[in-house]
Amino acid sequence: MNGNSMQKRVLSLVLFVFVSLTADLSFGAELNGVRLWRAPDHTRVVFDLTDINSYKVFSLSNPLRLVVDIDNTRLKTDFSQLNLSNTPIQKIRHSGGEKGKMRLVFDLQQPVKPNSFILKANNEHSNRLVFDLYDRNKRKVVIKTATRVQQQRRDVVVVIDAGHGGEDSGAVGYRKLLEKDVVLDISKRLYRLLDKEKGFRPEYTRKGDYYIGLRKRSEMARDKQADLLVSIHADSFKNRKAHGASVFTLSSNGATSESARWLASRENSADLVGGVELENKNWSLKKTLISLSMNASIDASQQAADQVLESIGTLSDLHKSGIEQAGFMVLKSDVPSMLIETGFISNRKEASNLGKPAYRQKMAQKIFDGLKQYFEQSPPDGTYLAWQKWKTPTVTEHVIIRGETLSEIAYRYRISLEVLKKVNRLNGSSIHVGQKLRIPVS
Repeated sequence: MNGNSMQKRVLSLVLFVFVSLTADLSFGAELNGVRLWRAPDHTRVVFDLTDINSYKVFSLSNPLRLVVDIDNTRLKTDFSQLNLSNTPIQKIRHSGGEKGKMRLVFDLQQPVKPNSFILKANNEHSNRLVFDLYDRNKRKVVIKTATRVQQQRRDVVVVIDAGHGGEDSGAVGYRKLLEKDVVLDISKRLYRLLDKEKGFRPEYTRKGDYYIGLRKRSEMARDKQADLLVSIHADSFKNRKAHGASVFTLSSNGATSESARWLASRENSADLVGGVELENKNWSLKKTLISLSMNASIDASQQAADQVLESIGTLSDLHKSGIEQAGFMVLKSDVPSMLIETGFISNRKEASNLGKPAYRQKMAQKIFDGLKQYFEQSPPDGTYLAWQKWKTPTVTEHVIIRGETLSEIAYRYRISLEVLKKVNRLNGSSIHVGQKLRIPVS
């Protein structure tokens, strides 16, 4: 073989390799996974990408379709395994689209309001393109106006928040026990206990396997006019020997222990895993933290947390003897809130316990016992529990001296001015020296 022939063969080989590489590199990314979750008001579809490229979304009608064009991306999975039942999606298909683009088409059964965003890769997931398809024909809930008697004897509203969900599985324990499943089960058991108790009305933040943003959870508690938000978790720690249940309230000054700092940091990053668009949001958190209502909320949270921790301590070891404080995002609200760590799922013994339905029932019962004890001792004004407490009160007697006012007397005995007037059948605020007042004592 002469030199010219050798050069031609080498040149041909180089050209072949170059063309092959160019063909492969024409697609800068791959779509290699897809998942779907159904929430009460929307459907979430998550696409896994090896790289983030620009994309465009538009809608078409007759028939209804949502079209997504993604630059320089090719499909390396299929959509046949997706469960589309109870969703507005009839089918998801794909084609080559315009040159250099991949086209995804959502065939829709009903109109939706789409929202899409990209989440960059983190420790648990690759890059993701997220679509939230909000239902447009969601039935509006009509809230009936209560009668005057009902308003005076309303239920105590406890919003139960099962941590994590959907894309965010939370901690993974022994035998692949998922935190999101454990805490949802405990939450449902707690809901049933509260629902059967007169004077209480439980509400969920989530009651299925889907994710809700951390700030949205506290917003939901406020919208439901909650007297207390209870967020339930079963987290992990880098030291697998760590064990024991904990109850946390909000701290604006720092965490009370190393594990509290670590857990708060981990929980506050959940939106990056669960999938929430965080950019361009103005939460005005600083104003909330310095408000008087927030200070009152923290005080009430701590009193309720004390009762719950004491109750849980009769079932489980405690990680700390007292309530802990940390800057959990879900607690940053003017609604009294607590976060319960039912145990460390990273600890073999506690993961074994939390994996058993009987133990989860016992845990729910202890949380319920603590909540009930707190609200019976300190019922919110206007509730059935407050009416029940004061309708046949034990009374003591107070003789009015010069200079005293009704409001000062109410404050001294830690009762409301309204209750003091009601017990003594006073229409106004006029009192006189030597007058005897009946003081209800819990």
